[in-house]
Amino acid sequence: MTTPWPVDAATLLPDDGTAGSLAGRAWIPDAGPSVVAIRAEGVVDVSATFPTMRALAEAADPADALAAASGPLVGSLAELVANTAPDARDTTRPWLLSPIDLQVVKAAGVTFPVSMLERVIEERARGDEDAAAAIRAEVDAVIGGSLDALRPGSPEAAALKELLIERGWWSQYLEVGIGPDAEVFTKAPVLATVGPAVDVGVHSASHWNNPEPEVVLVVSSTGRIVGATLGNDVNLRDVEGRSALLLGKAKDNNASASLGPFLRFFDAGYGLDDLRDSVVTLEIDGDDGFHLDGRSELARISRDPEDLVGQVIGAHHHYPDGFVLYLGTMFAPVDDRDVPGRGFTHKTGDVVRIAEPRLGALVNRVRPAEEVEPWTFGIDALFRSLAARGLLD
Repeated sequence: MTTPWPVDAATLLPDDGTAGSLAGRAWIPDAGPSVVAIRAEGVVDVSATFPTMRALAEAADPADALAAASGPLVGSLAELVANTAPDARDTTRPWLLSPIDLQVVKAAGVTFPVSMLERVIEERARGDEDAAAAIRAEVDAVIGGSLDALRPGSPEAAALKELLIERGWWSQYLEVGIGPDAEVFTKAPVLATVGPAVDVGVHSASHWNNPEPEVVLVVSSTGRIVGATLGNDVNLRDVEGRSALLLGKAKDNNASASLGPFLRFFDAGYGLDDLRDSVVTLEIDGDDGFHLDGRSELARISRDPEDLVGQVIGAHHHYPDGFVLYLGTMFAPVDDRDVPGRGFTHKTGDVVRIAEPRLGALVNRVRPAEEVEPWTFGIDALFRSLAARGLLD
């Protein structure tokens, strides 16, 4: 399958269309960023009831609250999607935004065995993609089989750690992959994420990078998981491979965190167990004719989503506006793109489609981070906009 660009509305929706509890955000001219419900009749502005997505996520039952909220029809989903790409946008008409606002953007790393091994390879290659193929074979030989059944922090994991130390193969990535403590970091500033049908950014200094397709949890200030969406945790493999201390440079750049297309809140038809059964697909289509397909199951995650949330929030750390949590990548593309043995890296113009049947599809185009639509609307601007509309009373 080749994903079209610009993307269309039908591509973004879940398999059951608007049957689920779907919420997003849209820029409405003469108003500003607004929380919207995605319904069969179209996109409905519910910002008079929920001025921020944070407010909706804090409701006792966000799905019920969203269903009960009323407001004006902004337009059809097809109209908003068609007007979202910045190079074809009519600023007098509404367009889609990232579906979150005040939530802190957190990410868990090294939560799948395949990504853990790829991080070890990055570290040992020190960002040199030419060396990666040989090191990959060596790592597989030393590990001696699949790590899928290994529970982090277990006695078996501790025994493997001792073995790897003896062999000189211990790594900081294996520490967070099979040790008791997960890697959790802040991916992007509040309001810095981008949504569907716009560009994601790759720093122009990087020559080895990839998308990271992930399921993303929506978590309230009490630590309750209330919904989910999809995410692309864009990563610079050469930068992080040089040093884990460069994680900020590798992860946090203009438009390097995408989310969407919409938040799906838990209800009778979709809950945490359904999320645990997620099967995520990845497609990449390049202007050069390159095509890549990937498929991964969330069931292969080494730490349960609730366990990861417990490592983020608790007595040790509060989040009064809640947070979203990228659960870690299930697929690290290693297919050769140009030179045999050098694996995959992005090129400008790549169209990335991350999809899950019940969450829809998050589709973005890759551009240099220095050239994507600039981020200029921050927290101060949001609250001035809400105050001007009388939505803070």
